[in-house]
Amino acid sequence: MLIAVLTISDRCSQGLQTDTAGPAVVALIKQLWPEAELWTGLLPDDEEAIARKLEELSAQNAALVLTVGGTGLGPRDRTPEATRRVIHREAPGLAEAMRSHGSERNPFAWLSRGVAGLRGSTLIVNLPGSKRGAEESLASIAALLRHGIEIAGGGQVHP
Repeated sequence: MLIAVLTISDRCSQGLQTDTAGPAVVALIKQLWPEAELWTGLLPDDEEAIARKLEELSAQNAALVLTVGGTGLGPRDRTPEATRRVIHREAPGLAEAMRSHGSERNPFAWLSRGVAGLRGSTLIVNLPGSKRGAEESLASIAALLRHGIEIAGGGQVHP
């Protein structure tokens, strides 16, 4: 199973800041899915480039694509727009669950615009760009992701 972690950050892609959120997500993925093949990447906040990469990863049959960053209210935060362009069906409960969980610790979690959905059988989920926000968001939906990946891949097992 291929899982991709794509960090979206102008500053990190320019070498002006070190990406800590992407590696934190990768570490958590290795704990949750030790059998998974991992792909990692880094892009600037460029809607076209993000959309192309999401399409490419889906075409490579990634089971799960986690984007990290670009979900805020900043003028260059375009990850949700790029994601909406490529998904065929939204899975709004995942984004709602992450925001709800995050808001228990930080009320600014409600400002995250991240979305989640399917492109074919690839589940794409936008995580916040902060290390803590990304880790907590992923942890809060990990069980849902496992089941969602199984169902999206054609499995029919329901708990």
